[in-house]
Amino acid sequence: MVGVYFSGSGNTKHCVEFFVNLLDESVKTFPIESEFSVSEIIKNDVIVFGYPIHYSNAPKYVRDFILSNKSIFTNKKIFIIATMGLFSGDGAGCGARLFEKCGAEILGGLHLKMPDSIGDVKALKKSPEENKRIIADADLKMMNTAAKIKNGEYPTDGLSKACRLAGLFGQRLWFYGKTLNYTDKLKIGDECVGCGKCERICPMNNIEVKNGKAAAFNKCTMCYKCVNNCPKKAITLIGKNVLVQYKFEDYISGVKD
Repeated sequence: MVGVYFSGSGNTKHCVEFFVNLLDESVKTFPIESEFSVSEIIKNDVIVFGYPIHYSNAPKYVRDFILSNKSIFTNKKIFIIATMGLFSGDGAGCGARLFEKCGAEILGGLHLKMPDSIGDVKALKKSPEENKRIIADADLKMMNTAAKIKNGEYPTDGLSKACRLAGLFGQRLWFYGKTLNYTDKLKIGDECVGCGKCERICPMNNIEVKNGKAAAFNKCTMCYKCVNNCPKKAITLIGKNVLVQYKFEDYISGVKD
């Protein structure tokens, strides 16, 4: 078994690491952008695969990763973890349908509500205390799920036809254009001092520091890693101003914005 994830703010990273540790403490986990992710998938028969949900869809980068590595998923057994701020409908199902096209077997799906990580809009914002409760609830759900899996009972969150309709009519039908392609809407303001942190952490290599200031290209997958880590709060995507910078590790270390 191996855990593979795509994570911007750290939510999905935590969930995959926490969950596979409950099943087997020896299992390793890797971000999909890691140089080791493909080789580890090839070596293992069971993959716990996690990603956040964007408008009831898997991120463009995740979809591309699955389809561009189609052959390595043939005959693999996949368990999908989908994280969300509020609602996803068929979040796990979006990935499951792609994996099945690659010849994989879907073991099950798990939906986990985690703190909202979109730093430049007001919707879904919670207090640090509320966010900690959300994380604790997700951890408890994972513990209960792991116990059931050890008895051969897999959850099927997001995998039914009813879930697919909920995802389609709840969000995807109205916002499909936002997740169909990568976006060129990432904005870097005058507050930027060219420190290069965003360039280093972008999983898409979509940001480059030129002449002392960061510049974005047209391949943003909306992970919000740069928005939530910019020391000058100079980067926005959907909104005009950074309201809060959410990073999962802050809730572990006790550091708050």
